[in-house]
Amino acid sequence: MSIHKSEIKKITTHQIQGMKERGEKISMLTAYDYSMAKLIDGAGVDIILVGDSASNVMAGHETTLPITLDQMIYHASSVIRAVDRSFVVVDIPFGSYQGNSSEALRSAIRIMKESGAHAVKMEGGAEIKESITRVLSAGVPVMGHLGLTPQSIYKFGTYAVRAKEEEEAEKLISDAKLLEECGCFGIVLEKIPAELAKRVSEQIKIPTIGIGAGPHTDGQVLVMHDMLGITAEFKPRFLRQYAQVGDIVNEAVANYVKDVKSGDFPNEKESY
Repeated sequence: MSIHKSEIKKITTHQIQGMKERGEKISMLTAYDYSMAKLIDGAGVDIILVGDSASNVMAGHETTLPITLDQMIYHASSVIRAVDRSFVVVDIPFGSYQGNSSEALRSAIRIMKESGAHAVKMEGGAEIKESITRVLSAGVPVMGHLGLTPQSIYKFGTYAVRAKEEEEAEKLISDAKLLEECGCFGIVLEKIPAELAKRVSEQIKIPTIGIGAGPHTDGQVLVMHDMLGITAEFKPRFLRQYAQVGDIVNEAVANYVKDVKSGDFPNEKESY
């Protein structure tokens, strides 16, 4: 069901905060190109994440690390041109903010100026506090990301659930409070125990968006290719597939090939 143009009201950080306060769940999905973003925006998703997961699903890399700032700006620009309603958040890619706060600020400003995005997302807590503060001081909204932080995958060595031990759980809670104090407008919690996600969501006033973090967060995010069944081989426990688009595309292309080979396409009606 697509939303009628007259009902469109642009989503802002103010409205996202209001959703948490009202107990209204926040919907978030990834998009990386104009056509898909137009469909997702038209279906009423609150937040579109131009994720560095583009490195995996668009470019075929094993991790999110190889994608560049220029590539993220390209994807973000494509998405922004499609959007009427959704709030668009863009991942600052690996290596574009961790080193020093000046670089973080330059990266964030480039994303905002060159793509027209509404906010950026950065992975980590206390260790990147200076970068987050510097970006926020320039008036750029920042979404945090705690738990499994894919840009640090080589440090973890696994995509397993994070913060199962009390020490890591306490650090995550403390990092979430720190991100709130810094001025982040929301935090993605990835692959952490549901009970911990509940504790975090209750202890901070800003919205939490979960992926593999159970039902108690203020919203949910999935990678669009995963929830549509395009990346069919990827089936983690937290994923619900809402369609099998991969199978539909495969069948459609096979039928097209068959019709071209047999001479059935194009027919007389399809010719000038």
